Amino acid sequence: MRCPICGQSVAPTAPEYPFCSQRCRTRDLANWATGAYRIPVKPEDEAGNDPALEDEDEDED
Repeated sequence: MRCPICGQSVAPTAPEYPFCSQRCRTRDLANWATGAYRIPVKPEDEAGNDPALEDEDEDED
């Protein structure tokens, strides 16, 4: 396995696994805290309408 921050090899029995050191572990935490890691989302259409909700609205009439 390789450290996700610096790419250095890490043994599964290493005390900081999956990181190679406390420094890389702290950098990873800082990346989460500052918003450097983001989960991609599908953008809504420009009008802000959800096509799935439109179908439900039509059934009510």
